[in-house]
Amino acid sequence: MQYQKIKFTNKEKSTFFPTLRQRVDLYFSENDLCKTGGSQIIYKALFMLGLYIIPYLLILSGLFSNLTMLGLSVIMGIGVAGVGMSVMHDAIHGSLAKSNVLNKIFGGSIYLLGGNAYNWEVQHNRLHHTYTNIHEVDEDITGKFLLRLSYQEKQKYIHRFQHIYAFLLYSLMTISFLWKDFKEISLFNKMSESGMTKPYPRKELIRLIVSKLAYVLFICVLPLCFTSLTFGEWAIGFMVMHCTAGMILSTVFQMAHVVEGTDQPVPDNAGSVENAWAVHQLQTTSNFAGKNRFLSWYIGGLDYQIEHHLFPSISHIHYHALSPIVSQTAKEFGLDYNAKSDFMNALGSHVRMLRKMGTERIALA
Repeated sequence: MQYQKIKFTNKEKSTFFPTLRQRVDLYFSENDLCKTGGSQIIYKALFMLGLYIIPYLLILSGLFSNLTMLGLSVIMGIGVAGVGMSVMHDAIHGSLAKSNVLNKIFGGSIYLLGGNAYNWEVQHNRLHHTYTNIHEVDEDITGKFLLRLSYQEKQKYIHRFQHIYAFLLYSLMTISFLWKDFKEISLFNKMSESGMTKPYPRKELIRLIVSKLAYVLFICVLPLCFTSLTFGEWAIGFMVMHCTAGMILSTVFQMAHVVEGTDQPVPDNAGSVENAWAVHQLQTTSNFAGKNRFLSWYIGGLDYQIEHHLFPSISHIHYHALSPIVSQTAKEFGLDYNAKSDFMNALGSHVRMLRKMGTERIALA
């Protein structure tokens, strides 16, 4: 398809974000706080990486039974998700540390997960965070195998059952990195014709190939060489690890945008969305922060998705404190602040949306 550059056009609503940004800046200056994560995030990052690496090393030792190694694979999956949400995500946004070097280093943890830093930065930071919930541009809701997450997606008969099988497909998220990153090369090149992205750099292509080969060596070759695992036993552990990680990551990400109360705007023929960018973020994003502070800690503050989408360069450790500021400012401007009461409420809302999209034929305008 031919991509066109999308513009946000509504001057009347453009005063919301300057007011909000001023209040957020005042919060940091009055409390003498740094907007990045600081030392506590570095310690958290090391913990999450340890949750992934230590079980991997224990498996390589060959000292444990197959059943124990299967359990270690589950822990690795939990670690993969933790690294993705609490380490890589903040680092590639540049909010983990003040140092660009540290952000680069910890952002590189995505290679340990089978992903690619450049692709993630383009697909997630630039496209998803700018054009949230816009079909064909936001890959998080577009072109998913056997899933209809956008009202603009063509409806198929099988979609009416997607609320039943969706989470099985979600579990394949991190495995899909192995081929999806290569598919995105042509996607980014097509988008570059409209100026939405840049043509895929040759050096990044080389890095992509090398990093994928290194991941295969790390996750496949070494365990088969240093343990007595058969290929079938390794494959089971590999799938258990990735399915655990994929289930956690996909569920958390989808509960932020594919729930009741979130919009899916359709640009006009000129590629314009009649809205201010920040208001667009409010209307396409939902929180699900509850009283479970441990959950919020583990998922890298992604239960405060509204704050994250408005201020992606601010570390997630501040989102809990910023939430009242954002909600109050939205209220003053007559804007909805879509917040589910907790994880289970948001999960139920997401399942209802999956069922609705599986049967709803009318595209939203």
